[in-house]
Amino acid sequence: MKKSISKLVQFILFPAIGIFIIYQLYKDQNASEIAEALRNDVDYRWIAFSIILGLLSHVSRAMRWQMLIEPVEKKPGLVNTFCSVMTGYLANLVFPRMGEVSRCGVLSKYERLSFTRVVGTVVAERLTDLFMLILIMITVLTLQFDFLGGFLLKTLKLDSLGEIFLSPLFYGFIILVGLSLFLIKRYAKQYRALMFLKNLMVKFTEGVSSIRKIKNKPLFIIHTLFIWTMYFLMIYVCFYSMPATSSLGINAGITILLTGSLGMVAPVQGGIGAWHFMVIATLKLYGIPNADGGVFALVVHAAQNLMIIGAGLLAFGALPIINGTKNEKKVLATDS
Repeated sequence: MKKSISKLVQFILFPAIGIFIIYQLYKDQNASEIAEALRNDVDYRWIAFSIILGLLSHVSRAMRWQMLIEPVEKKPGLVNTFCSVMTGYLANLVFPRMGEVSRCGVLSKYERLSFTRVVGTVVAERLTDLFMLILIMITVLTLQFDFLGGFLLKTLKLDSLGEIFLSPLFYGFIILVGLSLFLIKRYAKQYRALMFLKNLMVKFTEGVSSIRKIKNKPLFIIHTLFIWTMYFLMIYVCFYSMPATSSLGINAGITILLTGSLGMVAPVQGGIGAWHFMVIATLKLYGIPNADGGVFALVVHAAQNLMIIGAGLLAFGALPIINGTKNEKKVLATDS
């Protein structure tokens, strides 16, 4: 029953919230004018270029994930890893935050890896991305604090974060986690269930700590920088797709990368609504009218999600075919 309610919330309530935000953002705009702008004011060659940059970032992410997995498991194939990444992104469009689990399950299945260790490597990967996002935030606020500081503090309610660390629930949670870890470690040998949990914890920790065991750390850093550079360029090149945004510079691109990424944190499929709100509000700070900002947000978000849907479906369909062919070759090799 609880699982059904959870799925209902993820599948219906969260998208409904996103659609409501979209409605609020666009309700005062003329639908025919938006359609006219989409037909005549957008150069879709730049949008196509943005999609290619997005695919390159996903290939690089797959290669970086391989590097994280290799120290704790056998190195998975690039095709399976890339297809798993795209399948995960596709799953995120159905159930928010399910993509990370889905791609771990897919890769574990086809490469016969420990699911728990693979999940640990994804945590390490996301911690790396979080570090990059914080670095971008510091850069943006340092360069444009007077311009953007008030907007971010108001929009994200950053002044309320301190309340979390003063809450008894926060410290209660820390104590509960610590007590659970102590009990598992202390009594694992006496109870099979606790030993199972301890083994899971060990494998998960091995996955998270894989970042320290990477063989080629400079290459890992290069992949990380490349991924986020592609994220920036995916937005920046789209500025040239519309006359209204063509004069925007690098600062605007980095800022929208930051605010758009923060919008994607919202628990709605594909960041729908939240991403649009953050991007439109940011463009408005740079003097772009709501109507033009709305068209820009619609086109860029739709293009990237259509790319994820197309590549994700192809990856999902290709995985059993590719791996079925691999298994057939192994059988033939064994028979011969």
